[in-house]
Amino acid sequence: MSASAFLPAAVNFRPLMFKLNVSSKFVRHCRRHQRFSTSRSLNADSYEVVVVGGGAGGASLSNIFARKSKSVAVIEPNPEHYYQPLWTLVGAGIMNFGKSARPMAAVLPKRATWVKDKVAEFNPKDNTVTTEGGKQIKYEYLIVGPGIQLNYNQIKGLPEAFETPGVGSNYSKLYVGKTTEALQRFNGGDALFTFPNTPIKCAGAPQKIMYLADALWTKNGVRSKSQLHYNTSLGVIFGVKKYADVLTEITRQRNLNVNFKRNLIEVKPDTQEAVFEILDSSETPKETVTAHYDFLHVVPPMSAPDCVRNNKDIVDAAGWLDVDKDTLQHKKFANIFGIGDCTNLPTSKTAAAVACQIGIVKRNLLQVMAGDKPTSVYNGYTSCPIVTGNQKCIFAEFDYNAQPMETFPFNQAKERRSMYIMKKDIIPYVYFHVMLKGYWEGPGIIRKMFRLGMA
Repeated sequence: MSASAFLPAAVNFRPLMFKLNVSSKFVRHCRRHQRFSTSRSLNADSYEVVVVGGGAGGASLSNIFARKSKSVAVIEPNPEHYYQPLWTLVGAGIMNFGKSARPMAAVLPKRATWVKDKVAEFNPKDNTVTTEGGKQIKYEYLIVGPGIQLNYNQIKGLPEAFETPGVGSNYSKLYVGKTTEALQRFNGGDALFTFPNTPIKCAGAPQKIMYLADALWTKNGVRSKSQLHYNTSLGVIFGVKKYADVLTEITRQRNLNVNFKRNLIEVKPDTQEAVFEILDSSETPKETVTAHYDFLHVVPPMSAPDCVRNNKDIVDAAGWLDVDKDTLQHKKFANIFGIGDCTNLPTSKTAAAVACQIGIVKRNLLQVMAGDKPTSVYNGYTSCPIVTGNQKCIFAEFDYNAQPMETFPFNQAKERRSMYIMKKDIIPYVYFHVMLKGYWEGPGIIRKMFRLGMA
């Protein structure tokens, strides 16, 4: 409960400080809540903290600030919350889709107001957001975390091609089942796996499904008459050399073809062909190559949601929420913080990254609310458990500098069954039962324990 609940409308803070030896920071905290309490009673659509998005970051932070602030609103249109890292296993037929879902009402705090709508417009100069339904919501502090937008329609022939055999995508609840069906029906031939020419969430997922398909088709007896091709827009198979070296060797041993600098631009379902532009081509327009497919896993181009990228006041030149990479505070508006996939943080967009960002936003926003400057610094930690086959996983962890930042006291670049169990069972449990409630800020404490407190 805030301090203002115990204070009368007009408090003389000077004698109170003298008698109780209250710090000046506490006084500023009380005054701020006192002002907010007055304005809150006059405007039902005004809140101290507004959280945009009910995903991993939004749900976790709304639970935290529902316990720490006077009033919280969460703007989220979806009735269900999904733990999307499980969709690789769902697409491979290993897990049931329902295991990844919870009712949104079960993960958002009961003490918060849930606005079941989408944000249409941010008005940071007025400290308001406007929803698609026309509601204007005022805030003192804003947390922006609506996630990332999937742009299937930027690939010619999509999303229509998902209605034809052999085409799927683990990145959407609409199409992850198509992946499962296509994998099961595959009887050999050409299998294509793609990585688009944009930042994406979970950058390891495009190749995880290839390793799982390889394992499944080996088990089903069709691998020997199949050719698997990983067409990536990147110039490397993975951004951290330690893990890239191991993954390169795995693709070599398993006869998985990797083609760099290839970006999917069109799907032709009638002829079962995929068209890729060659990104390092010197021609204008760029040279293309067409490949036949019997199975195609599509990873769409992605961007910040339209409501974010269309507001030039809050985004960088590329359309991502423009926040300080250390503090996660907006570079222009001090009462706005960003979290997760919609931001321009130079690290991989994963749930593990969000977990660490939660603690940074929590501490820094509380400091700003108390009238101080934010001091907590995010090191760019992120994690990508790369499932490489039947109950095998490489557990990649790294920082802003693409340097390994491993938690466990063994080489995590080695394929291990223990790390597969961590990915499949332990992390989802922590996510639903600890992180979303606001009590998990990443494995930093565990890492220190394994290293006896040493760096």
